[in-house]
Amino acid sequence: MDRRKSIQTMILGASASAFAFHSCKTDKGEAAPVEGETAVSTDTKYYGRTPAEAERDAKLKEEQLFNEHEMETIAVLSEVILPPKEPHGGPLEADVPEFIEFIGKDMPQMQNTLLGGLMWLDHKSNTDYGLEFKSASLDQQKEILDQICIQDMEVPLDDQPLQIQFFALMKNLVVTGYYTSKVGIADLGYKGNQPNVWDGVPDDVLKKHGVEYDPEWIAKCVDNSKRNVIAEWDEDGNLLT
Repeated sequence: MDRRKSIQTMILGASASAFAFHSCKTDKGEAAPVEGETAVSTDTKYYGRTPAEAERDAKLKEEQLFNEHEMETIAVLSEVILPPKEPHGGPLEADVPEFIEFIGKDMPQMQNTLLGGLMWLDHKSNTDYGLEFKSASLDQQKEILDQICIQDMEVPLDDQPLQIQFFALMKNLVVTGYYTSKVGIADLGYKGNQPNVWDGVPDDVLKKHGVEYDPEWIAKCVDNSKRNVIAEWDEDGNLLT
């Protein structure tokens, strides 16, 4: 499964309620249509993609949703939400702003919330401090975000102010974008599935059941220096190596 499909799956999952609201409804509040399944190409050029999906992605990447100022604001906001840390870096090293723009184009029902929220940030910052949000100090930025970071859990998100919806969406986008990137995965320390080193059944367990390994067999079968060597057997089924 490619990253975009993984993201859409997570968005529609129960654990991303704020994200899901914006991704599964149209501007008219109707359920978004579900596209039919397409046969997956075995061509490695389109690994994890059908040719039609790859073509669509390329087209979306050529489009522009946010202007330069908005992208800079998203970059600043993403690092306030998820500050960078050593040794792997933060949202900018993980291309989170670019990820957010792509998702905004891929799921256009999010665009009003994203664009409106960015406008709100600048308006609030200009009103309170005479500065655009991206130019405000970190403390000033946090003071603004403190006013919109808490949801009323008894009120549906879509019935809450735009700025509340915006922050909930941005927080999910930033965290999702980061932790599905190479940088974020490295930060988690996730190494994927790896073979375990097996050195046989523990001695205390063997003694408990009154059994023991044949020394010749254990020398051949439980030798971790040969763990990548493929076993060979003779015609009678005896282990050779």
